[in-house]
Amino acid sequence: MKNLQIAVVEDESLVAKDIVNMVRGLGYSVPAVVSTGEDAILIAEKTRPDIILMDIVLKGRIDGIEAAHRIWETLSIPVVYLTAFADEATLQRAKVTEPFGYILKPFDERELQTTIEMAFYKAQMEKKLREREQWLTTILRSIGDGVIVTDADGRVTFMNGVAERLTGWSQAEVLQRSLDGFIQIPIAPDPASDAPETAAGEGVLTMRDGISIPIEQSVSPIFGEKKDVFGSVYIFRDIRSRKKAEDELRQSYLRHQKALAGTIQAIGLTIEMRDPYTAGHQRRVSKLSCAIAEEMGLDPARIEGVRMAGDIHDIGKIYVPAEILSKPGRLSDIEMSIIRPHPQVGYDILKNIEFPWPISQIIYQHHERLDGSGYPNRLKAEAILLEARIISVADVVEAMSSHRPYRPAPGIEKALEEIQRGRGVQYDREVVDHCLRLFLEKKFVFE
Repeated sequence: MKNLQIAVVEDESLVAKDIVNMVRGLGYSVPAVVSTGEDAILIAEKTRPDIILMDIVLKGRIDGIEAAHRIWETLSIPVVYLTAFADEATLQRAKVTEPFGYILKPFDERELQTTIEMAFYKAQMEKKLREREQWLTTILRSIGDGVIVTDADGRVTFMNGVAERLTGWSQAEVLQRSLDGFIQIPIAPDPASDAPETAAGEGVLTMRDGISIPIEQSVSPIFGEKKDVFGSVYIFRDIRSRKKAEDELRQSYLRHQKALAGTIQAIGLTIEMRDPYTAGHQRRVSKLSCAIAEEMGLDPARIEGVRMAGDIHDIGKIYVPAEILSKPGRLSDIEMSIIRPHPQVGYDILKNIEFPWPISQIIYQHHERLDGSGYPNRLKAEAILLEARIISVADVVEAMSSHRPYRPAPGIEKALEEIQRGRGVQYDREVVDHCLRLFLEKKFVFE
């Protein structure tokens, strides 16, 4: 620290001379010596010393305390007060200017050196702190999100330009005001909370003019060295454009779903036109399958997949000759061998179509049975998709409750007896239970 520039402000010339000699004797330079507060301000601007030794009582209109205050405010040069007056009133007034040290006259070289070095060290630390604060402030002002910082009491200490624009308030208007006193935000900072987690989510921001906009937001506590919360950082961004894009995507998806459903319906009608004796079979299977899926608590999106698969679960029969489909008598073994591959054919038709659900696999498996007695792959238990297990039960119930040209309808009672007999063996236990409840307790009907 031997290269420090120390300016001296002292109105007693002999005292000033002694101080200068002492400062130089310690190895420091003295760029200027003045006797008034006005001159102190001028030499501070001109020479920019590292530290100023300032007598409190000076001649002229400005005393040492006022001069020190102006110098620090405009130039950030640290001041050490020199005074022979140690009364409480003087010291209290001097404290307001936040000096970097006091030294009472008379003093020796050791006292002076210690005070100068401590003042310079403190000044350097404050300079680094100011630079870091400026660095952080610049970052916060330049990022694209709105940022509001509050103190431990929830009062605003910082607000960047994006936050000003989104809220409609300027930092100058809200500084030291309670955040919830001027803006409605979905997640309010909780200074009392010591939870380290950041709260985040989407919400609605009400602006100064009363307009509400959707935002994505987060709020984080600011912790001190002892893990005490001394503030919060609230970050938010306008997501109107994203919400608009999401809505457009949703509308596009709905249009796609509507077109897809229409296509599936058309396919189902085409199959029924080739087999008038089973007209409506796929629709009825689909209806019962969806009811079972709802009873089981499947989510709406998954139920929609069940509905769509049920509507065309026999699509593979499109390759079967119409005369076999509409034959009024029992089918021969050869004719049955032609019909039995229809799950495979259905799978082959649909496997390259990108449905939101595994439609082709459901159709492929709807004749499989839990015990491996089904076809075409003799799958067992959990290897069979739940949707396929649902449709297989609905398919049996609908088929047995409907008339066929080669037999009268056994009826719904016989159909329920059949699935109850195969419960846990051929048919999924839970699916059967819900199907029975639909018919016996909730009086489900196909039409």
